[in-house]
This record gives sequence, C-alpha cells and structure tokens, in this order.
Amino acid sequence: MEKHILLITVLFCSLASAQTKDTADVNKIEAVRVSSKKILVERKVDRLVYNVQNSMLSQGSSGTEVLAGTPLLQVDENKGILSIAGKNGVSVMVNDRMLNLSGAELINYLRNLRSENILKIEVITTPPAKYEAQGNSGIINIVLKKNQNLGWSGYLTTNYTQKTYAAFSSVAGINFQNEKIKATVKLQGYDGDKRSVENYKIIGQSSSVSRDERRDMNDGLGLNANFDYSLSKTSNIGLVYDISKGHFNMDINSQQNYFTSNIPTLQTDTDSKHRSSFTSQMLNLYFDQKFGEHKLSLGTNYYGNLPDTEVNFTTRNIAKNSTQVVRNLSSVDYKIYSGQADLTLNFKKIQLETGAKYSQFSNNSDIGYFNFINGNYTIDPAKSNLFDYNEKNYAAYISASKDLDEKWSVKAGLRYEYSQTSGFSPTTQLLSENNYGKFFPTAYLSYKANDNNQFSINYSRRINRPYFRALDPFRWYSNPNTYYSGNPSLQPSFNHNIEVNYMFKNKFSANLYYQRTTNNFDQITFLTGIDLVSTFQNNYNQDNYGLNLNYTDTFFKIWESNISTSFSYNETQITKFNLVPKNGQSFYYSLNNTFQLNKAKTFMLFVNYWHNLPSRDGYTAVRNRASLDAGIKMNFVEKALQVNLSVSDIFKQSGYKGDMYFTDNTQSFNNYWDARRMTLSITYNLGNQKIKSNNRAVNFEEKNRAQ
Repeated sequence: MEKHILLITVLFCSLASAQTKDTADVNKIEAVRVSSKKILVERKVDRLVYNVQNSMLSQGSSGTEVLAGTPLLQVDENKGILSIAGKNGVSVMVNDRMLNLSGAELINYLRNLRSENILKIEVITTPPAKYEAQGNSGIINIVLKKNQNLGWSGYLTTNYTQKTYAAFSSVAGINFQNEKIKATVKLQGYDGDKRSVENYKIIGQSSSVSRDERRDMNDGLGLNANFDYSLSKTSNIGLVYDISKGHFNMDINSQQNYFTSNIPTLQTDTDSKHRSSFTSQMLNLYFDQKFGEHKLSLGTNYYGNLPDTEVNFTTRNIAKNSTQVVRNLSSVDYKIYSGQADLTLNFKKIQLETGAKYSQFSNNSDIGYFNFINGNYTIDPAKSNLFDYNEKNYAAYISASKDLDEKWSVKAGLRYEYSQTSGFSPTTQLLSENNYGKFFPTAYLSYKANDNNQFSINYSRRINRPYFRALDPFRWYSNPNTYYSGNPSLQPSFNHNIEVNYMFKNKFSANLYYQRTTNNFDQITFLTGIDLVSTFQNNYNQDNYGLNLNYTDTFFKIWESNISTSFSYNETQITKFNLVPKNGQSFYYSLNNTFQLNKAKTFMLFVNYWHNLPSRDGYTAVRNRASLDAGIKMNFVEKALQVNLSVSDIFKQSGYKGDMYFTDNTQSFNNYWDARRMTLSITYNLGNQKIKSNNRAVNFEEKNRAQ
C-alpha cells in the first residue's frame, strides 16, 4: 500500500505544481446575501429535498455522513449498503446523471465526496417515467454546487482505518475550468484487510453446522477522468472515463459438521485461498443542446469487467484423516452497451419529457473444477460449465408535469420496456429464452394547503430483473460439498407502489406506503445429504404496509438533530417450495446529532445511533441490530485542512443474526463483518476552492445488475 500512497502523492504534487500565479488574479463573483429563513427539508411533487448547504453537515463532512443525516436514508458502510426506508434497493445520481457504482465501490465514492461541494440531496421514493423501471428501488440525486470561478483546484485525501486489521486509502484530484472547458482527473488507491465471521446452521432430519472465519484482502488503483467542452452557449459535449484494476482476495477456514437424526455423520475442515483479479472500464460520451427553454441530451455508454478467480481449497475428513485437494477456476466477461436520447420541453403551462433507450448485455463465463489426483489436476466435467447470456432492452417514455395553481401540482408518465433474454450452456445444452414487454405508469399529485402543511400522493409500477450471477447455472464451490448456483429459468418480479406524504413546517415529514410484489425471487439453501446448495427461485408474493416519520431541526443554534423512525408490516404468500411465511413487523429508528463547538464553526462533534428491533419479513426473522458512532471534525488553515476522527459500532452491536423457516428444517445465521472501527481522515485542499469538480454522473443504471 505504501507504493500506492507514494504514487498518488507524487502525481498529485506534479499536478498541483502546474498551478500558476494567474489563479490569484481570477475575478471573483461577489456573493449576494439574501435574508431568508434557511430551510433544511422541503417536499416537491415527486421528491423530498434535503438542503445540505443549510446544514451543519455542510462543513467537514464526507458524502456518507451527509447521506446518513438525510431523511428517509439509511447508510451501512460496513455492508456497503445505501437504502431508502421501505425500498429494497437504491440508485444514486449526481446532478441528475446516474452514478454507475454499487456496493463497496459506491460507498468509497461517497466517502470521498466533500460536503462543501454538495448543494442538496433529493430523495425520490417513486422514480418518474424518465428513469429505468428496474428494481423496487428509489433514487438519490446528489446536486453539487455550480462553479463560480475559473482556474485550478486540487485536493488530497488520506484515510487510515483500524479494525481487526489496518486499512489505507488515498485520493488525489485536480480540477480545471475556463470559459469553455471543465476537466477533472482523480486517482485513487486502497489497500485493506477485514475479518469476517459467519455461522450457519440447518437443523432438521438432516442437519449441518458450519463456521467460516474469513480474511478479506482488497487492494486496487483507479483513474477517473471527466472532460466537458462548450461548443457554444447552448451546446456542450463531453466524456467520462473510469478504469479500475485490483484484487478481491480471501483466506477462509471453514468447519462443517453434518448430522442425521442428531447422529454425527461427517466432520470436515477446509482451508481455501481465493485469489481474484479484475479490470473494469466505463466510458460515457454525451452531447447536450439547448433550444431556448428546451433541451436535447444524447448519450452512449460502455461498461466492461473481466474478473478472473482461482480458488484452491484443501478439505480434511476429520474422522478418516483423509484430504481432498480441489482447484476451481472461473473467468467471466461482462459487457454492457447502451444509447439514449432525452428531450425536455419547457412550455409556459406545462413541462414535457420524452425519450428512448436501447441497452445490450452479454455475460460469458467459463468455470473449471479440477481434482488433484496422482500429482496432477484433473478436470471434473460434471462440476465444470460454460454459460453465455445475452439480453436486449428497448425503452421509451413520456412524462408531463404542471402547476395547476399555487396550491396544486400534478405529474404523470408512462414508460414501455421490451426485453429479450437468452441463456445457453454449451456444457449441458440447456437453452433458456424469455421475451416480454410491459408498461410502467407513474402518477403524482401534490397539494400545498399553506406555508406549514403540504400533502402528496404517488403511484408507480416497477420490475425487478435478476442480476447476472442469479441467472448463471454454473457452480461456485467453497468446498467439495458446498456450492452456489444460479438459475437460468429465473423470472422477473413486479411491484405496485402507492405513497401518501405529509410535510409540516419543513421540519416534520410522514410517508405512508403500500407495496404489492408478485413473483418475488430470493436465494434459498437446501441440504441434500451432505451437499449444501444455494440457488435462486421465484417463490413468494408479498404485501407490505409502512410508515416513515422524520423530524429535522436546529436547537440553540449549535445543535442540529435528525430523528427518523420506520415501521412496516408485511404479509407473505408462499408460492413454491416448503417455506413457512413469517408475517410480521419491523421497526427502525435513528438519532443523528451534530454539535457546533466554537463560533468559527471549525470544530464539530457528532453522535449518531441507529437501532433495528427484532423483525419478520417473508420467511425470515431477524434479531436486534444497532450501532453507536461518534467523532469529531476539525478545520484548520481557513478550512483548507480538514481532519476527522471517528469511531463506529462502539459497542459491537451490528452483527446480523436471524432464522429462516422451512417445513422440514430451520436455518439460522449469525454473522459479524468487522464493523467496529476507528477512522482518521485528512484532506488538504489546494488552489481555487470555489471550483467544484466536474462530477458528471452517467445515466447507466444497467451496470448495477453486473454483480
């Protein structure tokens, strides 16, 4: 990791030295002060808006800290999860352009966003027709402040995190802008280990008890470049290019015990070494043209990922004192192409949006399973596989919005998507095809009774398509008796969403919702003899009722607090397999507090706490989870130097424990992923700090399915 930090530092210093003294001579735009009440939270016809610039979090905070303080949002940095209350997933945009990251990559990106550059956060629980109908998910739009000055700026951020093992990351960026060009180059590197402990039990006529102790070792380097050129006052072109290379490695010790009628039948101990390298690239080209109040946007995207994995595991039969050595090789080639056109027409009485999109997926995988016999690795054809998956999606939409008067606003849209999928395994000669077209309507109605009370009601229909690994039938082995397999016959699920929203004095908000999901799919695990198999199946429908409450306010001018609660109740109808529905409720609350420690607003203290009470969902019951986080934020040298020190999951309460119920067995899990940690972050800003980086995100939602 030291060579990564050194490389980043050298490149950053080289870029920073290119600054000229002319920067000091750049004409500055005078800030006009408008005397008005600072509103933290406001409701619009199709979204909730959190005005970060009016918050204490606007100085010295990371993007994840800002999002954790935003109403309706939940952030779990350890699991790499960002979610909206009442939603199963979320997409993230920056300045109305989709950000093509998920999981740990997304969390790392958000950590490196600085709150000084964020104007507001828009939480879209019911996405309009303009956006993909994929997923029972909402959208988070991060709106950055507009550039004011010309010239150069740059920054260097270094993070040190201590969990069971130490982890380091560094990001160096430089931005340039003149009257025609906006350019940003960012280089980042990371190197860190994490300890995970996972316990899994299947108790029935045939039983299995396993414990995995894992060391995750991840490192990588990444380059991101954004370039935007103004052809004229009304048109611009640009590109976004991103490349990442790195490793996802794991050392795992797995202990498994098998029983039949409570009588031990087999005990194994497996040591495995997973070594995986990846190279991913993303390229976006775009063109924007304004025609007075109207706008045309054209864009094309490419994403490619080439992960190669080698797993070597040695399994010992404890009773027989025998050993089995196996090598598992996998090579996967993901490719996604898309092109789209969007037209926005702003008339005096109505706004119209329309557009079309085409996307194409391909996923080719080659999995080889080799037994070590007589000093040589010999392939096992029954456990090896080739799989080719192709998908094409065609979409078109139209949407209209209008303010009927000062109190009433309305918006409605319709999206049509047609999909063609084909999966073929040359090994098994299995061919799976599926063609379908669906309409996805959206509707919004907003009523502002007065300055203190605002109401709205929304409706949408959405689709949840399986991601690639859930469709691929090849087997991912963790030991000779345990494997994961996708299901090429998996079908998409559909859901209907209805929401009623209320806002009082821009401080208190209430969100009441109902969701009906049909043909839901999930990962389920079977024990057949000593073979432990995990796969995906369409197996249930569900009705979900929920209420989200949030209160955000500032007390005594030095204390800003965000209080959130979420309550839901679900009813599940099992349609396949021997699952036992566990209808029931869930309850979540969070308290986020920021305290200003001095008049200069350069020292801040934050104390946050969240708690998930025992809950039931589908056929699963989950136990208590919680986390107490605290830290201090310090700014020096006229806020050019920022130092943050924080501790997360202080009392080690965020472990994931629960039970899944079947008619013939009960499956229990007890996992902890090294969430308790201390983090020290140091950021130094150079140059003209009123320049905001050209973080144009890309409307490329399909990439999130390449998991």
